[in-house]
Amino acid sequence: MDKINKSFAGVQVLKDVDFNLRNGEVHALMGENGAGKSTLMKILNGIYAKDEGAVYVNDELVNFNNTADAQEKGITIVHQELNMMKDLTVAQNIFLGKEIYKRGKFIDDRAMVKESKKLFEKLHVDIDPSQRVGKLSIGEQQMVEIAKAIAVEAKIIVFDEPTAALSLKEIDALFQIIKHLTDEGIGVIYISHRMDEIEKITDRITVLRDGTYIGTVDTKETSQDDLIKMMVGRTLSNERRPESTSIKDEIVLKVEGLTNKYVSNINFELRKGEILGFSGLMGSGRTEVARAIFGADSIDTGKIIINGNEVKIKNTTDALKYGIGYISEDRRRNGVHIHESISKNISINNLDKFEKTLGVLDDKAISTQAEVYRDMLNIKLHDVEQEVINLSGGNQQKVVIAKWLAKDSEIIIFDEPTRGIDVGAKVEIYDLMDRLVLEGKSIIMISSEMEEVLRMSDRILVMCEGSLVHELSIDEATQEEIMRYAVPREGVKDERHKEN
Repeated sequence: MDKINKSFAGVQVLKDVDFNLRNGEVHALMGENGAGKSTLMKILNGIYAKDEGAVYVNDELVNFNNTADAQEKGITIVHQELNMMKDLTVAQNIFLGKEIYKRGKFIDDRAMVKESKKLFEKLHVDIDPSQRVGKLSIGEQQMVEIAKAIAVEAKIIVFDEPTAALSLKEIDALFQIIKHLTDEGIGVIYISHRMDEIEKITDRITVLRDGTYIGTVDTKETSQDDLIKMMVGRTLSNERRPESTSIKDEIVLKVEGLTNKYVSNINFELRKGEILGFSGLMGSGRTEVARAIFGADSIDTGKIIINGNEVKIKNTTDALKYGIGYISEDRRRNGVHIHESISKNISINNLDKFEKTLGVLDDKAISTQAEVYRDMLNIKLHDVEQEVINLSGGNQQKVVIAKWLAKDSEIIIFDEPTRGIDVGAKVEIYDLMDRLVLEGKSIIMISSEMEEVLRMSDRILVMCEGSLVHELSIDEATQEEIMRYAVPREGVKDERHKEN
């Protein structure tokens, strides 16, 4: 890709960007959210038309008008937000739009299942092609997406934040599959903000910043600090936050014996001005605790006490009333209305504040509020009235955060707050969390990144198999100590319960 330029509504988002990919390599594409990575890849895949520049595939000049054109040249993308038909079978999803027919007019499901099995054997994956996709894990669904790419004989596969929702086991399986693909000469473009993954799996790295090409480097010859400086133009501190001075003795939230079909006998306290970290493996029950407190999941037994008073939270409306905000790990499904404007998304929880007369809203005031949070959170956008779907993933996350800041919630649950967000935006969100607790807010932070938990928490609660098994002060907490309690081991769980 040579000297690629692209503008939207008069705003230039790509400026003379270069990118090249070799056969059989994994080439990382990195940059902050809004740097232009997704736009460049959408041009490569025929989703967007470039304004200027040239694209060559095997030295042939190509112009793609749509994704079908790109697929004909062997180019496909596995999107961060998987787009599966949940009620169809695995085989039907793989061959959607390219079904196999018998006698020219009847879809041959048996043949599609047979071909799907061959694809999974090639990928060394054990998935039943007859199973309904909705019953698969996120990791398995991603393997189906990869099988779809193989089915069209892809020569170039783009992976956009592929591990964002995967367990460690599923990540290892994905890396093995990528190794198989590159061994066969397929070129892989890998978009991720996770530095450890970039170091482990890629051969070269290209960095974009603010829509411009910064450079391409060999992975083995480049440090994380070098990459961060290329991405953000400055050096970022990766140290733990200083010992908190914001925590008060006042207990704002107390949970006693919280139990439902997902978690059992959860007990903890949250203090005013505190960041309380929840750690544990995927499926340990961290998010389920948050959803129960927020009223998204029902509670069978147990108490929720806010500011000394027991409250009944039967739904999310009750949670809002008691000053609880929840930034979901799945921002597209539970965090934003992607086809609504940024301004409406930010104001959605407090529309009554903008009511001029019965049923009539002050649109100007709603836009003005959005502009305030745009500046506060450095949300990269063209206009606060544009649809959220047109923002990068990290900027969508900032809109979700703005929504809860606008509501002025006293207790805010951050569930995977920096998933899919670049290092520069991470630091901005960390700084924001620090400001919030200094203002007297209280935060529950759930994160799969132990470095993040260790960096931001005042205390850490470790969960395992639906139970809260240990509490660590930040002074004694290490990755090894967290994992000692987070990993299920026969005979150890009962012992850990006794400690608590």
